[in-house]
Amino acid sequence: MSWTLDEARQNLATWIAAEQAVATGQSYRIGTRQLTRASLSEIAQRIAFWRAEVARLETGRRPGARVMRVVPRDL
Repeated sequence: MSWTLDEARQNLATWIAAEQAVATGQSYRIGTRQLTRASLSEIAQRIAFWRAEVARLETGRRPGARVMRVVPRDL
């Protein structure tokens, strides 16, 4: 799972374009062949994933838990 911010943005744009294509028609026919696009729920999941990845890469944070250490002191 290593990609650049530009790659993440390109993937996000691709999935947004896919959502727009599905909005205009879920399936279509070319000659005798019929093609069906991905489901909107799958596309929505991928858009959410890539939006999160773009946000993460823009802030420079790595995935995973954030660990903080606290040292108790007597006053």
